[in-house]
Amino acid sequence: MMLSTGIALSESASSAYDVGFEKHMQGDLKTAIKYYSKAIDKEPSFAMAFQMRGIAEQQLKKYSQAINDYSMVITVGEPYFQAVGYYNRGIVKNMTGDYAGAIPDFTKAIELDKKMAVAFFHRGIARSKIGDLAGRMEDFRQAAQFGDINAQKLLNTYYPDWQNNPTPEVPK
Repeated sequence: MMLSTGIALSESASSAYDVGFEKHMQGDLKTAIKYYSKAIDKEPSFAMAFQMRGIAEQQLKKYSQAINDYSMVITVGEPYFQAVGYYNRGIVKNMTGDYAGAIPDFTKAIELDKKMAVAFFHRGIARSKIGDLAGRMEDFRQAAQFGDINAQKLLNTYYPDWQNNPTPEVPK
């Protein structure tokens, strides 16, 4: 006679995250968010779960929730995760028109990862939107020097001599 004990192994934070990631890759963002949330409930300092839930929320245009999750990445994550958290929070702020709020986030991401080309590029966009054209140019140059293809294309198109001229004329 076989006895069933009825004991179910609890789902670990990692396995909940894995299911959430799989659902995310399949485009089922709402289900992904539920599983990322389960992972966070089980492990409240699971930076990657906050990161991925923030991305899913951003994709669903739930910007305030995404900002909250990126803020948690900054709070609980190691420096690399913090840099990515600041960067992603800055992206959402740029997307929602909070350019002045995005600049400090991109700046902090750059302080944590001095070669984060995309942070320079997007800080340049934010600076452009608030009228800091000289700051924009310097950020685009830094981004291009660190290999950001979009910055390189932009500079090559509008400032073809940017590599030879350290301070090209910035249109007003």
